[in-house]
Amino acid sequence: MSDIAPEFSRLLSWGTITRQEKREELEATPAERAALARRFGILDIGSLKASLRLRSEAGGAVRVRGRMSADVVQACVVTLDPVPQRVEEAVDLRFVRMDAEREEEDEPDPEGPDEIPVAGEHLELGEAIAEQLSLALDPYPRVPGATLELDDDAEAAPEATRPNPFAKLAGLKKPQ
Repeated sequence: MSDIAPEFSRLLSWGTITRQEKREELEATPAERAALARRFGILDIGSLKASLRLRSEAGGAVRVRGRMSADVVQACVVTLDPVPQRVEEAVDLRFVRMDAEREEEDEPDPEGPDEIPVAGEHLELGEAIAEQLSLALDPYPRVPGATLELDDDAEAAPEATRPNPFAKLAGLKKPQ
């Protein structure tokens, strides 16, 4: 995470999390949702909520599990019409302290939780949820039935008329 203040910030002190499960409910305000929509380049975020369970792990990391839900509106990639969508995603994160003495793991577990390094004394839960939402957005939203019409000239030009770039190289090959 960067040094720029996130649009959806929910800080939680590292010291408030123990081995006993702690529950956190997050909900973005209208202003936060509007700022996130601008950041993600989408039309609207009608709601953004997360229900999380936090617990300290061995080695000092904090595991965060739960659910994130959002109502978003994106522009159709074909027609630019609004495409409303409901996003529901499981959240599985691991906040890990960044200290010079910590040895880096060889390879992160692709099946394990996403790891978020923390330099200070606070976990930034809001930004973590915002990042989860950005990853869950449909990269190619389409209005039902939207099709891309090709230009007539593009259909008329056959692919076979292009010269083969390797034709000259084939002529240079010496018979053995």
